[in-house]
Amino acid sequence: MVSAAGGKRGRPPKAAPGPTLERLRHGDVALMPHAIADESGNPSRPYRSADTLARMLRQGSVTPAMCQAADDFRAQFARASLDPLGAPDLRRPPQGAGHGLELSEQQVEARRRVWRALTAVGGIASPAGSCLWHVIGCELSLRQWALREGWGGGRAMSQETAAGVLVGALCVLQTLYGL
Repeated sequence: MVSAAGGKRGRPPKAAPGPTLERLRHGDVALMPHAIADESGNPSRPYRSADTLARMLRQGSVTPAMCQAADDFRAQFARASLDPLGAPDLRRPPQGAGHGLELSEQQVEARRRVWRALTAVGGIASPAGSCLWHVIGCELSLRQWALREGWGGGRAMSQETAAGVLVGALCVLQTLYGL
């Protein structure tokens, strides 16, 4: 016998699957507001981690234009194939045949744009450049980056200072991208 709720009598109807407990232990997740295509091209509404920028936007510490600048930088970073496990020096031209995979023109142009953005905020060795690379590009949390980076005697940076560095870097990116 089937109940009005659609399940068998005595059993509650199955709930939509959510994120696993393991995933929930690693930070905030939220159901995406609209459907996207999954690997097979079928519509799905996956859970997405609530990243640093989403939280900062909700709190009002960054503007939508700053988030757009971050999204643009992240897209260029991904297009440039700057894998955090072994990114080459951006100033060095790619090697010829027999030295690994050749870079496409899109990748080369994306690397130029990433390098231009990093230079605009003071270079990759500056706090703002390091923050963009790690927090926006490599998608580390702001807290992780603050703990691993230390200026002024090698001490870990406070999370408030790290947020200020990120906001400053995003202001520069917003201007650079004309947003």
